Amino acid sequence: MTTYVWDYLPEYENERKDILDAVETVFSSGQLVLGASVRGFEEEFAAYHGLGHCTGVDNGTNAIKLALQALGVGPGDEVITVSNTAAPTVLAIDGTGATPVFVDIRAEDYLMDTDQVAAAITPRTKALLPVHLYGQCVDMAPLRELADRHGLVILEDCAQSHGARHHGRIAGTMGDAAAFSFYPTKVLGAYGDGGAVVTDSEAVDAAMRRLRYYGMEKVYYVVQTPGHNSRLDEVQAEILRRKLTRLDTYLEGRRAVARRYEEGLGDLTGPGGLVLPTVNPGNDHVYYVYVVRHPRRDEIIERLKSHDISLNISYPWPVHTMTGFEHLGYAKGSLPVTEALAEEIFSLPMYPSLPEALQDKVIAALRDVLTTL
Repeated sequence: MTTYVWDYLPEYENERKDILDAVETVFSSGQLVLGASVRGFEEEFAAYHGLGHCTGVDNGTNAIKLALQALGVGPGDEVITVSNTAAPTVLAIDGTGATPVFVDIRAEDYLMDTDQVAAAITPRTKALLPVHLYGQCVDMAPLRELADRHGLVILEDCAQSHGARHHGRIAGTMGDAAAFSFYPTKVLGAYGDGGAVVTDSEAVDAAMRRLRYYGMEKVYYVVQTPGHNSRLDEVQAEILRRKLTRLDTYLEGRRAVARRYEEGLGDLTGPGGLVLPTVNPGNDHVYYVYVVRHPRRDEIIERLKSHDISLNISYPWPVHTMTGFEHLGYAKGSLPVTEALAEEIFSLPMYPSLPEALQDKVIAALRDVLTTL
């Protein structure tokens, strides 16, 4: 049987009764859209972060897009972010009419190189969009200082960092707002699409609620400002409510898998060898994905197929190199660290219900491949 980077079936086997009860709860409630389950999840997810507001939306891409719009970002503005991210981060910026502006990443942790942000700020810059990638947080202090100095807003992309912490502060609480995805693979994943935006700003929350519901507010069928149809589904919200109570358990499960990988592969690191994830001082990593590096990445992945192990690359093509973003004008070599790492990074299987036997299988197979390259 092939071992994949992610598989929801072991979790479903463990939580099947609760998941199906969540579905039954919604179907028997009498309200299938923006009902008690969405309201309950919004309140509970906001409380988990110690914030005043949460707005549920239909997916993580729209969470970013609508949050940017709620923060006042639009045509003619620039948003500074990174190219080593899932394309939806950049598509959401593009969807507002704003222009994505890229800075490079750090080779040590694959996160935004905050030392490059100041030079990227122009009179058109409106927002900074750090991506808390792979499960740990960007260093937010320099971004906050720059935002305050230049009058910018900060939107945190927390699609991969549910529950991660930075010097004790939970991801999503260090900017003006934060966008989350609940795609099934996520640390807190639904059984379909879903997203949310959290904030302490009443104005941002009010704008989010208008934007997700066509631009309507108190009087339905009357559009006050053009909006979207972007509502979190009741069934997914009820499932997320149940799973939110287990989020800290999921985090510990992910960290346990990471420790097992480190123990089983740590002696294979070194110059020209395997590079394991680095956890920055003050960060609590949640290991959305367990990203490693090796200069012979493609050969390793191909040889692991003979062990029935299929691995993933997050991400093989930096966004600025995609044909869909040629209009941004980034030539090859413009983000050298991002481009170099895209040739070496790959992800090992990572999810909290990953059986120990499969962890051992991955470790043994990778050791076999690395020692015979």
